[in-house]
Amino acid sequence: MLRSLRAASGMTSQQVADTLGVSRWKVGRLESGQRGASEADIARLCDLYQVDGEQRSRLIELAAEGKERAWFPRRLPYADYIDLEAEAESICDYGLAVVPGLLQTSDYARALVRAGGPTLTPDIVEQRVEARMDRQRILYSQEPPAFAAVLDESVLHRVVESPAVMLAQLTKLHEMSQLPNVSIKVVPFDAGVVPAGVNKFVILRFAKPDIADFVHIEDLADHRYLEAPNDVDTYIAIFRRLTSLGADTDASRAMIVAKLTAFASRIR
Repeated sequence: MLRSLRAASGMTSQQVADTLGVSRWKVGRLESGQRGASEADIARLCDLYQVDGEQRSRLIELAAEGKERAWFPRRLPYADYIDLEAEAESICDYGLAVVPGLLQTSDYARALVRAGGPTLTPDIVEQRVEARMDRQRILYSQEPPAFAAVLDESVLHRVVESPAVMLAQLTKLHEMSQLPNVSIKVVPFDAGVVPAGVNKFVILRFAKPDIADFVHIEDLADHRYLEAPNDVDTYIAIFRRLTSLGADTDASRAMIVAKLTAFASRIR
C-alpha cells in the first residue's frame, strides 16, 4: 500500500526520503516490510501523500499487525514477496531453467536451494524448503489464485539431483496441471526464439485496488520489484508472447507424461 501511494503521488523513493529527512534505504525497507513501520512513520507518510480517514486508519492497523506476526521468518530473503503472493488474485510464472517454486517437490526444492546457496547451513536449507512447501497451500485454498506457469522444455529434461527426484517432480507437475486454477504450458524446443534476456520472472496481480500489480525478478544477488505501469505492461506482453509459443495445455501435459515415463524406465 505504501508503494502504491508513493507511485500515485508521482514521487520517487529518493524524493520521499529527502522530504522526510530519512535515508532512501529506510523508505525502501518500510515499503518492502523488512522494517517495522511505527505509527509515527505512517502518520508522516500519510501527511506527505495526503491520506486521511479510513485508509489512514487501515495503514496504522496493518503496521500494528505487522509487529505482532509475520507469515514466515524474516530471515527469508524474500519474506515480503511471500506475504504479497498470498494476497494475489493471479500469478504468472516463467522459468527458463527450473520448475516454479509453487509446483516443486521438497527434494527438487532442496537440491535447488543447496545449489543456489552453497554456504547455507543445513538448518537454513530446510527452513527455506519448508517455507516453499507451505507456500503451495494457496493453490488448494478455498479461493485460490489463478496460477499460470510457462516452462521451457529444457526444464523437463534437466536432471536435478537424480532420475528418481525428477520422476517425483514430473509426477507432481502432471498432477498440479489438472487443478482447475492451474495452467501449465511448455515451450517446446522447436517453438522458436524466446524473448532475449528473459530467464525468470513472476507477475503478481491483485483484486485489491490499494495493492499495485508488480513483477518480481530474482537472481543470485538480489530480489527486484518492478511496479511502474510501463514495466509491468512490458512483462505482461512478454508473458503473453511466451504463452503463445507454448504448446496447449493438453499437449504440454502429454510432454510431461512422456518425460516422466522416460525417467521411470531409467530407475527400474
